[in-house]
Amino acid sequence: MTDVRTVPVPEGLAGERVDVGVARMFGLSRTRAAELVSAGAVELDGRAPSSRSTRLEPGMELRIEIPADRPAVTVQPLIAPGMRLVHEDDDIVVVDKPVGVAAHPSQGWDGPTVLGHLAAAGVRIAPVGPPERHGIVSRLDVGTSGLMVVARSERAYPVLQDAFRTRTVDKIYQAVSQGHLDPARGTIDAPIGRSPHHDYKYAVLSTGKPSVTHYEVLEPLHGADLLRVKLETGRTHQIRVHTAALHHPLVGDPLYGADPRLAERVGLVRQWLHAMELSFLHPVSGERVTFTSELPEDLSHALEVLRAG
Repeated sequence: MTDVRTVPVPEGLAGERVDVGVARMFGLSRTRAAELVSAGAVELDGRAPSSRSTRLEPGMELRIEIPADRPAVTVQPLIAPGMRLVHEDDDIVVVDKPVGVAAHPSQGWDGPTVLGHLAAAGVRIAPVGPPERHGIVSRLDVGTSGLMVVARSERAYPVLQDAFRTRTVDKIYQAVSQGHLDPARGTIDAPIGRSPHHDYKYAVLSTGKPSVTHYEVLEPLHGADLLRVKLETGRTHQIRVHTAALHHPLVGDPLYGADPRLAERVGLVRQWLHAMELSFLHPVSGERVTFTSELPEDLSHALEVLRAG
């Protein structure tokens, strides 16, 4: 059975190549997205793009047919391209966020957001917290996929905030870093602050906030390592900054020194980083709840290429 989806092109993808846009919107590898464009499985405003380099314009109607030979392995409802509702009750919502989506509106970002998708799906979030980020207690980078929890009720919001502040939330990621880490298991305890030299970057600084990352090499790859990463703190770009500080930046992360040629070889248009597990005490019931997320196709594809060498 073919998975057919029709969605408008969001503002955040204006000017992108159609294959890059399809990869980001649907969690596909760039190679797979290019295959679908070349096969005529992608249409823009009812017509096949002339080439993979056709540029997207906001508001275009994008139609895609994804053959069943590569199905999406999930049972959660789709509420936006690539974004799934993993759990919903009166107090919290857990979503599986795709790449290319921000947590909430912010200066300099006019693309799709988790809050915007939830509102469009009719999921009401109580007006708690700053107006532009109601219910948001933690965030993922635009270029990072995986699990996020959002507070729905006024009673849940401060409890979740406190849980993240007191580090009782377990946040587990998978990442792929360039080269081979030695030792293969360790803790990076290095303060992080905003870079004094580059906008939008962070760095290890003596004046930064305490930041602790635990890592373990799950599998050595060709020229890279597959890592299991557990965050003790939750600073902006923490995993990206800490691995770069060890001179092993994440594959696909040129902002922090990764080799763009490697990303091109494995078909990545973003850093190889996925929030795969989230575990915490429910803010109202007090029960421990744990949620997991499977790798999106672009990361799975890149991993297989690195395994094959």
